[in-house]
Amino acid sequence: MTLLWQRLEKLWRYLHPVSYPWPAVDLRVNDCRIHLTGSIHMGTRDMYPLSEPLLKQLRAADALIVEADILSSPSLPPPADARPPLQERFSATLNAELEKRCAECELPVSTLDTLPAWQIALILQSRQAQRLGLRPEYGIDYQLLQAAKTLNKPVIELEGAGTQLEMLTRLPEDGIDLLTDSLQHWHTNARLLQTMISWWVEGPPRGGLTNDLLPSSFGHSLNDVLIKKRNAEWQQKLIRLPPGRYLMAVGALHLYGDDNLPAMFGR
Repeated sequence: MTLLWQRLEKLWRYLHPVSYPWPAVDLRVNDCRIHLTGSIHMGTRDMYPLSEPLLKQLRAADALIVEADILSSPSLPPPADARPPLQERFSATLNAELEKRCAECELPVSTLDTLPAWQIALILQSRQAQRLGLRPEYGIDYQLLQAAKTLNKPVIELEGAGTQLEMLTRLPEDGIDLLTDSLQHWHTNARLLQTMISWWVEGPPRGGLTNDLLPSSFGHSLNDVLIKKRNAEWQQKLIRLPPGRYLMAVGALHLYGDDNLPAMFGR
């Protein structure tokens, strides 16, 4: 009888999908109800404070699920080994593009000279977001974590900062593909950020979540590591959750494209 009820409920949700004024989808995982939101880690002033309906979701939840608890996680340590200068590590073409974007972001190239490629990519992405008016304190997961702290809600980490750092340090060739993709898709990344901001400020497009809503800014190998593999790992963690209601906030890219998280649960 329980299995029949779950099948009927799944059919009802398919025929009558619930829409929200933010990017989200409701999942039923075993005996868990999960409100999965597509977060953006940096936001604009218009995204603060969180809407009352979203806070209502948090108040009704037994716990908040995030990629990493950035309020309690220690700051990432600097790499132990300094690298040779950029001119010795990167091609002339890559260095020229890097210098161009650094100048655009008013970032001295010399401050990046001995950093690993993946860290340079993250710094550039952060600077680009700041130039578009985004700030960490207005990020959705940051605000949800602050609200969860105020409400004394438990926080469940899918990874944690340490796991994320380990993933980055294991990227082949110091993460050169991440830097190359960041530079190659510079304008696509800007449009991606602006699109996600508009979804939180003005609401997502009608018709629900479809795979082609967001442009891809990762190559195939990077997408496998940063999106596909992590989604599969998160799926296993969600399956093992104790029964209850949860509010989950992860990067919006995990909700779209091939092997997206909702699709893994039949959504």
